[in-house]
Amino acid sequence: MSRVPEDKRVCFDFEIDFSNGGGIQGQGFRLDIQGDDISDAELADYIVADMRLLMVGEVRILNKAIIKEQHKRNPASASAAGSPR
Repeated sequence: MSRVPEDKRVCFDFEIDFSNGGGIQGQGFRLDIQGDDISDAELADYIVADMRLLMVGEVRILNKAIIKEQHKRNPASASAAGSPR
């Protein structure tokens, strides 16, 4: 009998500073992930690419937790998930 993998999501808070001033933040943000974990650096790159942000300075990932929850959208393309800031 084959085991069906469980969907995982990451729930986290973030703060993003822009190099030209200002910033944005999010609380309780959730994203689908592949696998059982995601590093803060990968998560930062993912949200910057997914939100199509420009002139990004520092990104802080806070209160990160991996949760079991059904994925909410189709998997992201490899180019979006791997785009540098």
